[in-house]
Amino acid sequence: MIHRVLILLLLSAASIAGQQPVPPSAPSPTPPAKPTYEALLERVKKNDQTVDFKELRLAYTETREYGPYGGDAASRRNMFAALKANEFDKALESASTILAGNYLDIMGHFGSFVAQRELGHADQATYHRFVFEGLLNSIKNSGDGKTTDTAFVVISTDEEYALFNYLGLRPTDQALIKEKGHSYDKMTALDPKTNQTVTYYFNIDKPFNWLDKSLKK
Repeated sequence: MIHRVLILLLLSAASIAGQQPVPPSAPSPTPPAKPTYEALLERVKKNDQTVDFKELRLAYTETREYGPYGGDAASRRNMFAALKANEFDKALESASTILAGNYLDIMGHFGSFVAQRELGHADQATYHRFVFEGLLNSIKNSGDGKTTDTAFVVISTDEEYALFNYLGLRPTDQALIKEKGHSYDKMTALDPKTNQTVTYYFNIDKPFNWLDKSLKK
């Protein structure tokens, strides 16, 4: 009996000795901090061609300055009136006012691009075209707008109209849709070239959530 106990103890000791120590689990790596809107905007102003404009736009929605509705409608009207009248200095003044209020205003950069180009300021025109196209392409690349599942993602109603202007379409009707926990604008527009109507969907979660929070304050 004693021999059997000794054998069991020896076998147990050998088993314990043969076990490999379990190393402590390594801590999970801390994910890199998201760049701030200010940092991304600084890169844009330095003409950094590698900036992710989608990231820039979404970062803007996290700032206190973010306001997805309205924009500077008066300055926008003045800008386009001045462009139509070939008063490019005045157009540039209005565009600068727009961008001072919201540097991500697509039409503000478009107006700046046209005015600077017509005034012979090639470098400034190239810069504003870079920002204008970067902002617009980040919307175009977010979906095709044909269904709610592939809706264009926008952070303001102005972005919807900027895209329509770019596509040469004239909006004629709008409807708010709630689906699968998301909010959408169903926009109907007329194509003046064909006289046919088209429908596009825009994901408006960002502006709609901002509005909801604003009403609860």
